[in-house]
Amino acid sequence: MFTQNKCLVHYCRNLALSTFDEDGNITDGKNYCLDHIPDPGKFKQEIYKYISEHDKIVGLNVCGLLFSDIDLSNKKFYGCTFTNCTFNNINSSNVLMRLCIFDFAIFNDCNFIKSNTQFTSFSGATFTHTLFTSSDMIQNNFNGIKAYQSSFDDSDFFNSRFIAATLIDTSFRNCNLKRTLFYDSKRSNVSFKMSNTREALFTPEGKSLTESDLSFGNTIVDGGHL
Repeated sequence: MFTQNKCLVHYCRNLALSTFDEDGNITDGKNYCLDHIPDPGKFKQEIYKYISEHDKIVGLNVCGLLFSDIDLSNKKFYGCTFTNCTFNNINSSNVLMRLCIFDFAIFNDCNFIKSNTQFTSFSGATFTHTLFTSSDMIQNNFNGIKAYQSSFDDSDFFNSRFIAATLIDTSFRNCNLKRTLFYDSKRSNVSFKMSNTREALFTPEGKSLTESDLSFGNTIVDGGHL
């Protein structure tokens, strides 16, 4: 897992895409990034085929790839890199992810309902109309994300981080927020109804939401505006 070679073009600093052996298994071989690979269309089809035919996927690197109208339900991803990928209309219910990287990815109209995700980074990602409802999202990195009209309801975010996140028209209803960090987050019309906000940290000083929210906007707690 986490074999991240640089692109074969000497001046390019992008990560190289995964390579495959004759049997279709992922290897650690050197390769080009998506911008420089000789036949990007062929590579994309190989990746789509590989994902569709495997339930357990380990060490896949597909930085910058576009995924649209694909069903990833019940898949298991370990140590995969999806940096700068775009996901449109993806159904990923009951997906399992461990030690994966989705930094600066874009998610539009996606479903991660009942997902199980740990030690995974979504830093700088953008979520629009995306659902993480009823999920276990433990010790994940959501620093700097932008979430619009999305739902994280009924989920466990123990020890996860939303530092400097922008949350608009988004809900965290009935969530476990113990040791969840929201330092420097910007929130507008965000609901934490029925969540244990006093277990979360909204400032480095450890102030709870009810003590600090006046500086963060119109967050909603238990149906009321602070």
